[in-house]
Amino acid sequence: MKPVKETMMKRFMTLIAMLAFSGAALAFHCPADMKKIDAALDKKPTLSADQMAEVKKLRADGEAFHKAGKHQESVDTLAKAMKILGV
Repeated sequence: MKPVKETMMKRFMTLIAMLAFSGAALAFHCPADMKKIDAALDKKPTLSADQMAEVKKLRADGEAFHKAGKHQESVDTLAKAMKILGV
């Protein structure tokens, strides 16, 4: 049987590694979402003027969050735009 300290240290290190890589995963998620939004906009979706303005604002805000390193906020913001577009 392994010592408790060793087991706890392995779990702790695994958690740290997972947290470190989750930010990187989100960083790559944002550009993919922006491309999906751009592709949907290129298809001239039937949205009201207010919806179109909201999508464009959310798209711009999402890109700004991404560039600022706020990837979770970027993903959340871009998801709102994709929901309006039905993507």
